[in-house]
Amino acid sequence: MSLSHALMTSLIEKSSSGYDLARRFDKSIGFFWHATHQQIYRELARMEKAGWIASEAAPDGGKTRKRIYRVLSDGQQELQRWAREPAPPMDMRDELMVRLRADAVVGPLGLDTELERRLALHQAKLQAYRAIEQRDFGADKQPLSREAQIQHMILKTGIMYEESWISWSREAIAVLRQSGPAGDRATRHAQADQAG
Repeated sequence: MSLSHALMTSLIEKSSSGYDLARRFDKSIGFFWHATHQQIYRELARMEKAGWIASEAAPDGGKTRKRIYRVLSDGQQELQRWAREPAPPMDMRDELMVRLRADAVVGPLGLDTELERRLALHQAKLQAYRAIEQRDFGADKQPLSREAQIQHMILKTGIMYEESWISWSREAIAVLRQSGPAGDRATRHAQADQAG
């Protein structure tokens, strides 16, 4: 996915200034596609040059350079073209997994502390997702429109992701804190080095 497609999706939902778009992006699409505010502004300029979006001075901009961006028909066509393409599955690339492999072969490295830190981050994110779910999709919001149901499904993906990491992290911490049997790999390596 490119940042331009994420930004066009957000702009179709609501035309915005670059600043407001960046703030909204942080609170929605930013949960699963991160971009800095500088990247967003650079991409808006590129998209405008490509003819996908247009901007005009904001009525409340005064002497500032504040502009309101909206998606043009060429941008909508590009977004529709991109959305129909097959999406490659996400490859997992997490340095922590390599560190855990190192722990497995060279002995305890104290990674349970890092896992506790990550566990707390996942718990905080899950709490934030649950609050959004209650606020935007709670019982008082029923029945949901098709658009809201799709947005809820996206949020549910984040909830399941965080719940999975919380469960995995707790299990991994318990495994790392176990004292290994006398014949574990690290002990065998140490014994082989002494004998050798």
